Amino acid sequence: GGKFLHAGPGYGGSCFPKDTLALSKTARDYGSPMTIVDTVVLSNDRRKKSMVERIAKACGGSVEGKTIAVLGLTFKPNTDDMRESPSLAIVPGLQKLGATVRAYDPEGMDEARAMLKKVAFCNDAYDCMTGAHAAVIVTEWDQFRALDLGQVAKLLKDRVFIDLRNIYRKEEVAGTGLHY
Repeated sequence: GGKFLHAGPGYGGSCFPKDTLALSKTARDYGSPMTIVDTVVLSNDRRKKSMVERIAKACGGSVEGKTIAVLGLTFKPNTDDMRESPSLAIVPGLQKLGATVRAYDPEGMDEARAMLKKVAFCNDAYDCMTGAHAAVIVTEWDQFRALDLGQVAKLLKDRVFIDLRNIYRKEEVAGTGLHY
C-alpha cells in the first residue's frame, strides 16, 4: 500500500531485494532485459550510499573525528532482520569517513553485532545519543517517533538530528535547539 511510498534511506529485507534481482536476471536470461527493474536496484544501492553523504553534509561537511548515534539498524521496525538493511551501507560508510558509531535498535542488536564491526552498541536510544555529535534515525521504530526532543538536544554535542525516515515534521523540531 501507500506505506511503501514513504521516502527513506532505501529498501531492504529478505524479499524485495532478492525478488527484484531475480526478476532482472530472469528477464535478461530470456533476452528481454527489464531496464526499469535494473534501474530500481541500482537506484536503491545508490540511495543507501548517498545517505552517508547526507549525514556528513548535515554535520558541516565531515564526520571525521565525530561520534554519530545511529537509531535503528534493521531494515524495518518490529523485526530483528538485518538483511539488506540501509544501516549495512550507512554504518561502514560513516566509519570509512572517520566517524565513531554508536548504535541502538530495539530488536536487532544480536544480528547487528554479528554484521557490524567496531560499533558501540547501546542500551537504549538516549544512551546511544549521550555525547554523540549527531543522531540519525535509520529505522522508524515507534519509540523513535516519541523521543523527547528537548532531551535529545541536551544529549547531542552538536545538536544535529537527521531523520532519514521523515517521521518528524520540521515544526515539531523547531524551537528544541536541534539542527534538523
